[in-house]
Amino acid sequence: MAEKAKVYFADFRAPSWRENLPQKLARLMMTAGFGDIDMDGKYVAIKMHFGEPGNLAYLRPNWAKVVADLVKSQGGKPYLTDCNTLYVGGRKNALDHIESAYVNGFSPFSTGCHILIGDGLKGTDEVLVPVEGGEYVKEAKIGRAVMDADVFVSLTHFKGHEQTGMGGTLKNIGMGCGSRAGKMEMHSSGKPFVKQKRCIGCGACVKICAHDAPQVVDRKASIDQDKCVGCGRCLGVCPKDAICAANDEAPGILNKKIAEYTKAVVDGRPCFHVSLVRDISPNCDCHGENDAPITPDVGMFASFDPVALDQACADAVNAQPAMPGSVLFDEGQDCTCGDNLTAAHAATDWRVCLEHGEKLGIGTREYELIKI
Repeated sequence: MAEKAKVYFADFRAPSWRENLPQKLARLMMTAGFGDIDMDGKYVAIKMHFGEPGNLAYLRPNWAKVVADLVKSQGGKPYLTDCNTLYVGGRKNALDHIESAYVNGFSPFSTGCHILIGDGLKGTDEVLVPVEGGEYVKEAKIGRAVMDADVFVSLTHFKGHEQTGMGGTLKNIGMGCGSRAGKMEMHSSGKPFVKQKRCIGCGACVKICAHDAPQVVDRKASIDQDKCVGCGRCLGVCPKDAICAANDEAPGILNKKIAEYTKAVVDGRPCFHVSLVRDISPNCDCHGENDAPITPDVGMFASFDPVALDQACADAVNAQPAMPGSVLFDEGQDCTCGDNLTAAHAATDWRVCLEHGEKLGIGTREYELIKI
């Protein structure tokens, strides 16, 4: 039997003035072994999501400052990074992306380090990285500023996701570090369709799409499958839930591609992973809004193993009671199924990504949870 990975955990209690939550996160990371990484004089990428403008569930910049300060205390040169988005929004090019980060509070003054957009001005500055053992991806298209780092640290807001079921560490790394072309490669297997009876022809899907795939005729939308790249943004903006992911193998393939992109990023260099399980929104922080959390806040997790970390976070969320008033209680949802992540998006299977990541050798789903 493979050795269990160590995942370290701290709750969000801070009942004393002796230690606030940023200090608690720093203690968690150092207890988990962050201080053992050689960072002296090294470039250290801190991969996180700055949040789409209008979204309030993303991680505050205060958390990023904790990580950046720890890197600097060990002689490293930290920078925050993310790659541009495939969809139309506030982060589709480097200028808009950095502006969005500033709007959401991220700056050298609030975080103690600079922002470098991983795939450059137009999302085309990428490195082709071989994926050993890749089933779907032979060469991942990863943002150059991500691959140029000597040390890689992921800082993840753990949440649900409308296509993958779970927006965890592997999603933050695999999808987040892909260039725009890389994101297209990952999404292209998962294309949505329109349930005509529900559609009211509002055109929200037309406005959000960067590829002119949705068309409204006689107050009913349809999606041109040849133009669609499967990014899923139309699913989130539809007010009637008329747009749905195809009930086929596509979501599973997307999850496997994310795992393969993650392998491309983490192989061959020191990595460390932090996941904060709070404001557990049902959808990605790429949305320009955020729905009510699906469960109560849980805590902070840290590990050298990204697969074990995601498994531990998923287990913790699924052990929580469903939050009254959340999407889990909407018509057609089953908040009693024991899997809050799947209940939020029934057509998804978040386990596929972790199973494939384990198969690729980037981690194990077996873990030992160590509470500090």
